[in-house]
Amino acid sequence: MVHNKILIVEDDQKISQIIQSELKKWNYQVQGITDFQNVLQEFAAFQPDLVLLDISLPYFNGYHWCQEIRKTSTVPVIFLSSANDKMNMLMAMNMGGDDFIGKPVDLELLTAKIQATFRRAYQFNETPQEMVYKAVKLNVLTGELFYKEQMVRLTPNETKIVAILFQHPEQAVSKETIMEKLWESEEFISKNTLTVNLTRLRKKLSASGLPVLIHTIKGVGYMLMMSDD
Repeated sequence: MVHNKILIVEDDQKISQIIQSELKKWNYQVQGITDFQNVLQEFAAFQPDLVLLDISLPYFNGYHWCQEIRKTSTVPVIFLSSANDKMNMLMAMNMGGDDFIGKPVDLELLTAKIQATFRRAYQFNETPQEMVYKAVKLNVLTGELFYKEQMVRLTPNETKIVAILFQHPEQAVSKETIMEKLWESEEFISKNTLTVNLTRLRKKLSASGLPVLIHTIKGVGYMLMMSDD
């Protein structure tokens, strides 16, 4: 299946048109939101493979729409914002975003991040479709994590993090290793962003009643480990 549909949720039509024009050069199918009161309806109608989402929008902000999208979809979301301070970046990650790009948008950087996001979200050539650790099973393609009778749906970033740890069960995996595999390059990412992703993932697993799976190894990174039943 080809994944190349991008929905742009940006109320500045000039910026939206510039981004659309650039992405079409790379053969992406692109659509911009026209009704900012009904973002979910346009999202459902277009069925995008990736969403570019501004934070400051009419009626409801991007955080709201990201939360609404996450209720039904794990499609990758990249936030765009002129408020590119640390607080907004961390908020974007906590709300379910997969990446963050500050304005004014560097089109070269934007394209690179979109390509990297598509690779990690939809291409798992080196990872088996299903991974198992004790009583926990991960479907890499669907992002579904199963523990006995429970199922937790993960975002693309969360799926990739868990898959990396599944590849090295009960072994410490460094933050640098995870960052390199997750974002293809450490150039555009910080350890704080990784920490936010891990914190959100742990809260999701805990809220679903799963046992503690991911442990912090101080000064090193993280480990997948669970006590035997």
